[in-house]
Amino acid sequence: MKNNRIRIGIAPIAWTNDDLPDLGSENTFEQCISEMALAGFTGCEVGNKYPRDTAVLGRALSLRGIEICNAWFSACFTTKPEEEVLKEFIEHRDFLCEMGAKVIGAAEVGNSIQGLNEPIFDAKPVYTEEQWDKVVKGFNKMADLAAEKGMKLACHHHMGTGIQTMEEIDRFMGSVQDNVYLLYDSGHIYYSEGDYEACLTLLKKYIDRTAHVHLKDVRPELIEKVRREKLSFLDGVRLGTFTVPGDGAIDFEPIFKIILENDFEGWMVVEAEQDPAKANPLEYALIARKYIKEKSGY
Repeated sequence: MKNNRIRIGIAPIAWTNDDLPDLGSENTFEQCISEMALAGFTGCEVGNKYPRDTAVLGRALSLRGIEICNAWFSACFTTKPEEEVLKEFIEHRDFLCEMGAKVIGAAEVGNSIQGLNEPIFDAKPVYTEEQWDKVVKGFNKMADLAAEKGMKLACHHHMGTGIQTMEEIDRFMGSVQDNVYLLYDSGHIYYSEGDYEACLTLLKKYIDRTAHVHLKDVRPELIEKVRREKLSFLDGVRLGTFTVPGDGAIDFEPIFKIILENDFEGWMVVEAEQDPAKANPLEYALIARKYIKEKSGY
């Protein structure tokens, strides 16, 4: 039976890349959200070209039948004073709350190498005990602040950070409060662990604490090239390590089965940063939407 509590969104990162501004620099905000709607999506995350005035943003989205479901928050508890990070988080929370979002996806990026010219596998940060303590305490406090507005905080495990591997995710989830949730990302766990089984293992383990889902596919041969040639995360993005569901190596049907059978409530969001000059955003959005409909019924 179809679970009407699940909705399908897409991230603007396929149109304009926040970390690599030259990718999609020619694509406008209006083009991005219009093509999202044209491809059949009803929700999206927030990109660097989105207006920050909630009235302006809300009007542009409502004209196209789209709403905001999440926006990335860069937590830096490993490198900044906690009070500074929490002040930034409150501003971010209030913006998302005004836009009607129920989830805040956050990643600890204080000492991340995801945006640096460093080999993504060899130079990955590993937290000290002191850093783990700061991150856990910080995420607990962000979760409590999110709860004040009836929202959920979800930790985005991410390549190039200290919460990347299965072991690190386990340690994090086992250390934080129960109101800290997981933002499950199929592409990042495959990239990190190097195999499809990790995608299923992680989701099965934490489906009851998953608040948001990123549907990201991968091209394993390019991930292997990144590993072999000691390339950076952003080098990999330019090469095409990521793609949309239905175009890469991940079979999403078992993933959807786990999600549907466990009464997940929330958004499944296509997030696949690529070079728009190589992968036309509308074309790939249509590929993803068709595949998700066929494999999940949504």
